[in-house]
Amino acid sequence: MVDVPGIDASAVSEWLEVTVTGAQGPFHFERIAGGHSNLTYRVESATSAPMVLRRPPLGHVLASAHDMGREHRIISGLARSDVPVPPALGFCEDADVNGAPFYVMAYVDGYVVRSDEIAAAVLVPAARTEVSRTLVDTLAAIHSVDLDATGLSGLARHDGYIARQLKRWYGQWNQQKTRELSGVDRVHEALSELTPAQQEATIVHGDYRLDNCIVGNDGKVRAVLDWEICTLGDPLADLGMLMVYWTGPDDETSAWPGGRATTLEGFWNRDRIAARYADVSGRDLVALDFYVSFAFWKLACILEGVYSRYLGGALGERDRSELEPFARQVEAAARAAEQRLELVR
Repeated sequence: MVDVPGIDASAVSEWLEVTVTGAQGPFHFERIAGGHSNLTYRVESATSAPMVLRRPPLGHVLASAHDMGREHRIISGLARSDVPVPPALGFCEDADVNGAPFYVMAYVDGYVVRSDEIAAAVLVPAARTEVSRTLVDTLAAIHSVDLDATGLSGLARHDGYIARQLKRWYGQWNQQKTRELSGVDRVHEALSELTPAQQEATIVHGDYRLDNCIVGNDGKVRAVLDWEICTLGDPLADLGMLMVYWTGPDDETSAWPGGRATTLEGFWNRDRIAARYADVSGRDLVALDFYVSFAFWKLACILEGVYSRYLGGALGERDRSELEPFARQVEAAARAAEQRLELVR
């Protein structure tokens, strides 16, 4: 039995056999590529179904952003809704088992589309169109979840979402920033002044994008992943973030480099994504530019935290020049936030 970074194979194997129905070792643990925050591992054995284990990152962590119990609670609650999530199998609160709390969920077969190469290989043009539609429809389903029926009404405050988010992410920016970036400060001030009145409170995923979902080769969303910054609040914040991450075949290139995955024939452009959301959800998108600016600003704060952790050794010893692309992404997101604000003022 071989340990991998972040997994005490012996202790976790014992916990799995005791806790998860049908789990029987010996187990093989493999880090799943992708993601810059909580760590995800595929867990396999010859005698039981594959599973997925999630734990906090190995370096310095922000407790509120890496609360495994909260993330487990969210997917457990959403299992009682129309939102596709992996079935939750167990939660370990005892940090003595593996150095930090973790939870386990069922493995969902399908594809995580992170690049245009993957999209070309697994999705024909008709399936890309279906991905576009079902991604939006799934977001609308997230925003229509019955909070009481899923036990998630007490997940967070219902009011003042944007103000809370601005305070949270600006605090984390100031705690983790690696250099001064005045654009982040200017946008924070402007967003605080221009915040639209919040009309309702729904589940907000917080990082909703194509590569945080598992899709089939038919283009249907099979599971939504990475609920670590999910909360309750203004649903249009999720749509604004999707606009940042999404670059359709006819769209202007986004500051988010991963947007190239959706540039192939068959994918919708941003306008059609927004129009579908408005049609399915019935929500007014007149303030969408504000939420797109907010999403770019939030992305700058998130990526700065990633960059800071990497500089601190979360990837092991690396030359600073290797990590410069992360610094450039932060700066590009901050510039894009300022540019979008010009459409709001």
